[in-house]
Amino acid sequence: MSYEFAKITGIKLDVSGTEMKIFVPNKNLVDTVMEKRIHDTEIRLDDGRTITNQQRKKAYATLRDMSDWTGYLPEEMKQIMKYEYVIRTGSDYFSFANCSIDTAREFITMLIEFSLEHGIHLSDLAINRTDDIGKYLYYCLKHRKCSICGRRGEIHHVDAIGMGNNRRRIDDRQQKKICLCREHHTEAHKIGRVNFDKKYKVYGIIFQEETVEKKI
Repeated sequence: MSYEFAKITGIKLDVSGTEMKIFVPNKNLVDTVMEKRIHDTEIRLDDGRTITNQQRKKAYATLRDMSDWTGYLPEEMKQIMKYEYVIRTGSDYFSFANCSIDTAREFITMLIEFSLEHGIHLSDLAINRTDDIGKYLYYCLKHRKCSICGRRGEIHHVDAIGMGNNRRRIDDRQQKKICLCREHHTEAHKIGRVNFDKKYKVYGIIFQEETVEKKI
C-alpha cells in the first residue's frame, strides 16, 4: 500500500455517486496501477481547518489510558503513537499545535483501533472517544469488539438473513452488520433496530472480509 499527494482537478455529481478527476504531481504511477491492476483507492479530504480543542481532549485522554496500560510516560506514549501513525498511514510527522482537523481525526481513529486491537482498557467508552463513527464501527467488526461497550463481540446482522436460510453458508457481504456483545445483541433484538440505533447512536455498515465468521 502506498500513499500519494494528489490535487482534485475536476469533479461532478453522478446519479450513483461522485466522479472525481485527480492529478498526482511529479509521480509516474501508470506502471504501478497497470501491473498491479489497481481499481480501488482511498481518498482523504483536507479542508484546511486546524485541530479542535475537543479533538485534543480525545487524543490526550486516550494517550493517557494507553500510557497507564503500557507503563510508558504520557509524553513517551504520544511520540510512540505518532510514529505508529506515520508507519500505518504513510503521512508526515505532525504537531498537535497546528495539525489539520483531518489529521487529528485520522490519529484519533488510529488510537482507537490500536486500543481495540490490543485490548487496551479505556477510562471512557471508545464510542465516546471516536472522531469517525463509520471507521469505528468497521474496526469493531474487524476486531470483534462490541461497538457499545468494547467487550468481546459477535456479528449482528442489521439486515435480516431471513427464515429458512443457512446463516453459515449465505453470502452476507452486502448486508449491513454491527458488532455487539451478547448483552447488547440481545437488547438489539428485544427493542428493535430503530430504537437501538437511536439509543446508542450506532448503525449497521457493510463489512467484507475474505473469511467472515457468521455469528448472530
